[in-house]
Amino acid sequence: MSDYKALRKNTSAAQCDTRIIEALHDIPVSTMSDSMHRNIGTVGLSPYHQATKQTMAGTAVTVRSRGGDNLAYLRALEFCRPGDVLVIDAGGDLNNAVVGGILTFYAAKIGVVGVIVDGAIRDVAEIRSRAFPVYARGVTHRGPYKDGPGEINVTVSVGDMVVNPGDVIVGDQDGLLAISQDDVERVLAKAREVLAAEARTIAAMEAGQWDRSFIDALEARCNN
Repeated sequence: MSDYKALRKNTSAAQCDTRIIEALHDIPVSTMSDSMHRNIGTVGLSPYHQATKQTMAGTAVTVRSRGGDNLAYLRALEFCRPGDVLVIDAGGDLNNAVVGGILTFYAAKIGVVGVIVDGAIRDVAEIRSRAFPVYARGVTHRGPYKDGPGEINVTVSVGDMVVNPGDVIVGDQDGLLAISQDDVERVLAKAREVLAAEARTIAAMEAGQWDRSFIDALEARCNN
């Protein structure tokens, strides 16, 4: 779907099952990362919102914009449904903010569950006063241009992480992961196993029975 002028626009992908999204709220991103070989996820993006215990989780609506320009973001809000995460590839540009307090407020108002910007934001004090998840590469007071061009619902890269439209996005204070809908149930099941193993380790530590013999095996493996 596109009447390509300044923007190329594609229909949003099907949303992930709400049952899975609800389950992901209880899983730390670090645990999911441990379940995905620890070699994917964002680098260089930071959370700017109030910390909460709940993990952000939703379906990706993606945007690629010229650095410092938010025309594509403004249009992409019409492609978002309650439960979506808006993912903006602004090329890592920090010269002009793509969004600020007002536009992130509106995103929350229409049911978007998080905004991710590989670029700059502004109005940080306002954003920090809210629990609505906002991640970005940096901050500047200088506002956006609105000239385009841009693309909506295309494959993007944010914080060195590839995101496809419809991917499940999870985020907390540690960072962000993109998980394909085909893989998300497997990752969820494995993450639950990791949490159970961690709980057993903590219980052993509390009882003074933590078996540290694995360290000997690690050292032996490293010897030349």
